[in-house]
Amino acid sequence: MAVPVEVSPEARSTDGRVQRGNETRRAVLGRAVQIASVEGLEALSIGRLAADLGLSKSGVFAGFGSKEELQLATVRAARRIFYDRVVTPALERPEGAARLLALCEHWLDYSRGRVFAGGCFFYAVTAEFDARPGPLRDALAESALEWEGLVADLARAADASGELPTGTDPVELALLLTALMESANSLAVLHDDPSRYDRAARTIRRLLGFPTA
Repeated sequence: MAVPVEVSPEARSTDGRVQRGNETRRAVLGRAVQIASVEGLEALSIGRLAADLGLSKSGVFAGFGSKEELQLATVRAARRIFYDRVVTPALERPEGAARLLALCEHWLDYSRGRVFAGGCFFYAVTAEFDARPGPLRDALAESALEWEGLVADLARAADASGELPTGTDPVELALLLTALMESANSLAVLHDDPSRYDRAARTIRRLLGFPTA
């Protein structure tokens, strides 16, 4: 027979504060990734986020402590969202060209569907920090290398299985695929023209040897 565990009022109070703190942090980061995808990471401030969400500045500050930590936490939150929307569903496909195609198509859907208001979060914010050494640049560089490495790895796997068109260099293919996706994102956002995604998708299918009809 299980013995009930009595929880003290102090413990209940602590648990409640922790839960509220976690909820506040999630709300702040949910708003922060959207702002940054449109206006950049430098547009983030504890005061602005507090005002947008109807929270106290002290409550937001307690969750992050500094603007830089807020920015870094925003990058980490965006990475989790990106992985859940793009990478995880693609990796559920069998290894080979179909998995690589799924990765690209999920990426285009992620940008087209405005998971982040400004299109691809990482495309939007990287230009701010690519020439500015520091923790934010390091975090963004790590994310970029992880993404490029994943596309290249899936291209190599598809090549090893003999599923790519003859003469395809998997590393060059990965470079072309990422360039096509980034171009579609940039131009679709700039011109408010979703047909850019359709063109990129057709080109990607041709490069991978899939029918385009």
